[in-house]
Amino acid sequence: MIRHVLLATAFAVTATATLAEEQEIGAEEFQRSCAVCHGEGGRGDGSMAAILKVPPADLTVLSKNNGGTFPLRGAFETIDGRNNVRGHGDREMPIWGNTYKFEADSRFGPDFGEWEAVARMLALVFYLQTIQEE
Repeated sequence: MIRHVLLATAFAVTATATLAEEQEIGAEEFQRSCAVCHGEGGRGDGSMAAILKVPPADLTVLSKNNGGTFPLRGAFETIDGRNNVRGHGDREMPIWGNTYKFEADSRFGPDFGEWEAVARMLALVFYLQTIQEE
C-alpha cells in the first residue's frame, strides 16, 4: 500500500512538473510567434495591432465565444492553417503550420520535422487554453 502511495505521489509530482514545463514552452512560443499582433496577454493589443487592416482577435475569449468550452481542434486547425483567418491573409501568405514545419525540417529532417511542428502547435494551443477568461 505504501509503495502505491509513493508511486502515485511521484507520478503526480512528475506530471505537475511536466505540465508546468509544457505551459512555459507554450507561453514562450506565444511570445515569439503571436504576441506582436495578439498582445502579451492575448487580448488583441499587440504592437502591430494598430497598423493591421483586420484587428487581431482577443484570444482570451475563445472558450467564452464557444459556449464555455475551449475549441481545442479549432484552435489547432487555425494555427496549422486549415481554418482560414481573415487577419492572417489569404492562402498565399505563410501559415504557422508551414512555417514551423519548414524550420523543423531544416533542423530535424522531414521525418521528424513534422512531429516538432505539431509539438510546437500543441504547446501553443495548450497555452491558449490557460489564458481563457472564466
